Amino acid sequence: MKTSLIALVFVAMLQSGAVAQAPAFTARQVVERIQSHVGVPWQSDTVDTFKAGNPDTPVTGIAVTMMTTLDVLQRAAASGKNLIITHEPTFFDHLDNPTELPEKENDSVLAAKRAFIKEHNLVIWRFHDHWHARKPDGIGAGMMRALGWEKYQDPNNQFLFTMPERSLGQLAAEIRKHMGIRVMRVVGDPRMKVTKVALSPGAALFGAEAGLLEIPGVEVLVLGETREWETVEYVADAITEGKHKALIFLNHIPSEQAGMEECGRWLQTFITEVPIEFIPARDPFWPAGE
Repeated sequence: MKTSLIALVFVAMLQSGAVAQAPAFTARQVVERIQSHVGVPWQSDTVDTFKAGNPDTPVTGIAVTMMTTLDVLQRAAASGKNLIITHEPTFFDHLDNPTELPEKENDSVLAAKRAFIKEHNLVIWRFHDHWHARKPDGIGAGMMRALGWEKYQDPNNQFLFTMPERSLGQLAAEIRKHMGIRVMRVVGDPRMKVTKVALSPGAALFGAEAGLLEIPGVEVLVLGETREWETVEYVADAITEGKHKALIFLNHIPSEQAGMEECGRWLQTFITEVPIEFIPARDPFWPAGE
């Protein structure tokens, strides 16, 4: 009885303003906290901006993800997280400006996604450029941890690895097992012996990928995705010429996913006001015949 009376008095004091309520922790404040901890100068020309929702919305929880698919948004909303920090675009375009859709904003898929975001009062902020710009690169650090390649890493280049000799087929199988990838493609002789590997998460330009392949000793480039008439053709020709080169495709989401899981761990070191959860984006590909 006494406890109930105290509770009623406290509620009355809150309503009257006699007891100060903690100020709301907004999405804008979360981003300001990130900017102060990321360790690199914040650039004005960046895709790391709010993509949807009101930045001054009080945050109930943070969902960190590789890609804000509708599936991820649904899981975030169901778990009470209303700020989504994503690495990749939300609206099918690098700048989140889907002008290539024939019906533009009237596209039914786009409209349904925007409606869900609005209905659930979600705020979406992209964290791409500056997470890559960290030293070490945040995506690369997370992928290295997930692959278990820490002991193989080149001290001067976080994307180069020298490991005990194995066949290309064995390396591909190890990666698939570690990362839990359902569909993975390989270019090259599965019997070829390899020791030096380069990693290129996500999607890079042909020049960058060719540059990694041209580093002395590099036999295999592990990457997310690429244009098949550029890097794939280049490696296919190199193989025909007798060069020891190969490609292992992880697909875009699996090639960077662990880097955003790393981001979630990093955020937890300096944001304690609200719960933070890593919500993995599902790789959409599946092998034919299943």
